[in-house]
Amino acid sequence: MESMASATNNDHGDTYEEIGIDRIRIIEKLSYKVIEGLRRKVFSPDKEKVLHTRYSISQAAEMVGRTTTTIREAEKSGRLEEPSKNSRNRREGYTLEQVNKMRKEFGTLPYRNSEIDEPVVIAVQNFKGGVGKSTASVHLAQGFAKDGYRVLIIDCDPQASTTSLFGLNPDWDLKPDETLYSYMSGERANIKYAIRDTYWDQLKILPANLSLYNIEYSLAAQAINNAPALDKLRVAVNEVAGDFDIVLIDPPPALGMLSLSVLRAANALVVPVRPATVDFSSTSHFFTMLVEALEDLEGAGMYSSYKFLKILANDMDDNKSAHVELTKMMRNVYGPEMLNTVMKDSAEIDNAGARLMTAYELEKPITSKKTHDRCMVYLNSLNQEVKTLIRKTWPSQREALRQEGII
Repeated sequence: MESMASATNNDHGDTYEEIGIDRIRIIEKLSYKVIEGLRRKVFSPDKEKVLHTRYSISQAAEMVGRTTTTIREAEKSGRLEEPSKNSRNRREGYTLEQVNKMRKEFGTLPYRNSEIDEPVVIAVQNFKGGVGKSTASVHLAQGFAKDGYRVLIIDCDPQASTTSLFGLNPDWDLKPDETLYSYMSGERANIKYAIRDTYWDQLKILPANLSLYNIEYSLAAQAINNAPALDKLRVAVNEVAGDFDIVLIDPPPALGMLSLSVLRAANALVVPVRPATVDFSSTSHFFTMLVEALEDLEGAGMYSSYKFLKILANDMDDNKSAHVELTKMMRNVYGPEMLNTVMKDSAEIDNAGARLMTAYELEKPITSKKTHDRCMVYLNSLNQEVKTLIRKTWPSQREALRQEGII
């Protein structure tokens, strides 16, 4: 039989071409060409993704918590740099880095108090794929960075959707020793080697690629040898978390050694759920498996608890009666265990994703201004709600939360 293809007769006498591994290799290379073509079309000529978003002085003033007059006075005195100007001598707006410099100058950076506030490590987890786990993770990370927090996002999913959204081609741009793999397999002593800057100010990433599939076998072998395999990720995350306010982890959509490691490493959980019957049933099974997994961990002397656990109704379509009914049912059943924000199905997020971007990275609406603005309302509401949950865990924020009427 030829390795690439061969003519074969089936029971009906028809002739078809068998597909062998050589043909599949060709398809694999073609797939990478598609991704690389997208990168050349979407990103800058040097193929490195950059953030083009600029903020007007009124937007910057709102983000910083100061008036436009205060900002202009600081620029006149030389304490702050003015934004660059275009060929018409008009201001192009402030970058996020410039906004954060304003926050530093005015003392409004929202950093946690490192002496009394613990970093919050959030796993956006569901053992079922297709629920918007990676999309939610990335938008949360970028929303927190936009608000001035120091953020680390760790991609633990071999499919590497999060990594791709940050402008990296997982299997072309990254070697296994540039992901979590080298640490989890015992080749490295910590994960600092794999943490890299992104084009978002104060947002770093630990990327992923297909090499993470091999971690399952490595962790299983370590567990057999009585090594504390399921604690490896927790130990590594704790070593670097002190440099950040918030750590987000995007785990694989399956129950395995790596997913259990994420459950150990996290101190907060957000569970995205699509309001569809199949997805809802899978989520019920997720919580059953979660209880069993935590019981197994506890039986091994590894007790896990979380600062908060919230369910996110994600990708909800108002035009689908089943979505509306299931969302209401979820709200009635789960009550306060659900986030108040419902992430609606958005063409803006879908179209941005097709360009390997997020809604936060768009310079202008792809669909319509109305659709874009509605999408941003949902995203900002989600980030604000989760941010409030985070702040409630920080003792330094209690007085501010009282003044805001939140507690």
